[in-house]
Amino acid sequence: MAGLGSPVRTLRSLVRELRYVSAQAGRPYRDTAAYRHLREAFRAHRVTSEKLCRAQHELHFQAATYLCLLRSVRQHLALHQEYHAKGERSTEEAAGLVGLKLPQQPDLTAMQLWFLNEQWNLI
Repeated sequence: MAGLGSPVRTLRSLVRELRYVSAQAGRPYRDTAAYRHLREAFRAHRVTSEKLCRAQHELHFQAATYLCLLRSVRQHLALHQEYHAKGERSTEEAAGLVGLKLPQQPDLTAMQLWFLNEQWNLI
């Protein structure tokens, strides 16, 4: 359980993810049933005078798991929107998706073309 961090940090992160989700839906996050459930659950499982509060650790683990799910879904949607096929892409756009650049074609004037043509004819 040491890798989970503090329960308050987990709750704040969950609320942040709920804000992202509710912003897309166009309504305040405080009106969602998920927010009300999280708030009530965290208030019901506050740290008590007991040395080991198994219910609090279990809630924290479940909250961290749910946080991971929400983040993963948000990141998946962002990646899907960026890389999902939007029809036919040019070679330049496809190379840009993977971080490559196409080589630049030189702009040749008529004199340079004539010179190259003459040079190849001599060989």
